[in-house]
Amino acid sequence: MEQSDIDLNPMTGLLDLSTAKLKRIIALKQQIEKLSAKLDTLAGGSPAPVGRPPKRKWTMSAAARAKIAAAQRARWAKAKGAAKPAKKKRTMSAAGRAKIAAAARARWAKVRAAKGK
Repeated sequence: MEQSDIDLNPMTGLLDLSTAKLKRIIALKQQIEKLSAKLDTLAGGSPAPVGRPPKRKWTMSAAARAKIAAAQRARWAKAKGAAKPAKKKRTMSAAGRAKIAAAARARWAKVRAAKGK
């Protein structure tokens, strides 16, 4: 045999097979994998995982969600309730404001009088 007679690509042989033969090959391959897994378990080893295990969806019951929500509401209420109330703004009486305004007018009158000299 020459080097050109030997085809190293395994896919070219698959193209020449009939569908019945391909199905039989697939069935045999699956059977081999199952037997190999059984052999591993009998030998004491853990079965080798074939592919990636399916991702489990983690769900929570409605009661658990309600419990968590109630606890969060309680935490928020505690945080908001603990805030100190703002101090009451100090207000000035009308008489007090009038006194201050009169003093300011007098001061400015004095400044203007000093400039005028």
